[in-house]
Amino acid sequence: MDMRLQARMLHSVPWVIFSGLAVLCLLQGVPVRSGDAGFPKAMDNVTVRQGDSAILRCTVDNRVTRVAWLNRSTILYTGNDKWSIDPRVVLLANTKSQYSIEIQNVDIYDEGPYTCSVQTDNHPKTSRVHLIVQVPPRIVDISSNIAVNEGSNVSLICIASGRPEPVVNWRYLSPKARGFVSEDEYLEITGITREQSGIYECSASNDVSAPDVRRVKLTVNYPPYILDAQNIGAPLGHRGILQCEASAVPAADFFWYKEDKRLSDSWRGVKVENRETVSRVTFLNVSEQDYGNYTCMAKNLLGHSNASIILFGKKEGPGAVHDGNSGSPQCPFCAPLLLLLLLLPFSLLLPPAQF
Repeated sequence: MDMRLQARMLHSVPWVIFSGLAVLCLLQGVPVRSGDAGFPKAMDNVTVRQGDSAILRCTVDNRVTRVAWLNRSTILYTGNDKWSIDPRVVLLANTKSQYSIEIQNVDIYDEGPYTCSVQTDNHPKTSRVHLIVQVPPRIVDISSNIAVNEGSNVSLICIASGRPEPVVNWRYLSPKARGFVSEDEYLEITGITREQSGIYECSASNDVSAPDVRRVKLTVNYPPYILDAQNIGAPLGHRGILQCEASAVPAADFFWYKEDKRLSDSWRGVKVENRETVSRVTFLNVSEQDYGNYTCMAKNLLGHSNASIILFGKKEGPGAVHDGNSGSPQCPFCAPLLLLLLLLPFSLLLPPAQF
């Protein structure tokens, strides 16, 4: 370092460090009240959001001969000379009316007291301000998606950071938002049921910026439960369909039995189709041997459930369909009346004799 610069720095240290009277300081345009001579006012709090720039201003006049900005015991600037090695600290103005510096991209470690020190008529004076750095909320740790068996106890955690300290809430979103289920970092569910599976949302907020929101998927496993299985009638020679619907997590596997024999696509004239929640057996051409009692079994790792379904015979419906516009209207009494007329003696049908 240049020897003359070192000499200037050393010469300026005493009045910078031991100054004791306040001048008017501003931070981002917010005034800081000065103290009485020899008794500086208590520090005022000034708030800056993390990532923003903080501007520290001192109002000076013609009586001021020397000026400096300090952070705690560290000198940032004296006049036009920069003492700080932090590239984010820059001099904005050094005029007869204002002495100001800027701290760019403010972070948490910038928080603390700052002092503007001046010398007038050989009397050092200071004014101090306390910088508070606000930090947006951020969720730093949250439970992963989880699958549990029905009846288990569940604990979800959501840890957030920020300044001021964020407020953390849990909300249940499935099947629709039902308000907060926990106003805490922890969500405890005792004896969980299948109806409580779905999406849970954690929100952390502190009014510095928009809340930080994360979601957790909670899956509840339970054994199969048969929802629908009805007896079906089918005529001989026609198509017959047996259907079995079950609810289960994880999804159930379906098995069909007639007595002790398991049905499969290998059976002649039988087609078995399985989907996630429904199984269907189709008889392409129902025969007498197909009628009887069938068992549908839905099974997963947690258990199984059975249902009995009967395929029974059924007569065909009416055959021909008559066109209502062909011929005269139908008369249900015409045929019996015609038969009665045929049975009557012919003589009764003759008109009475004329005299």
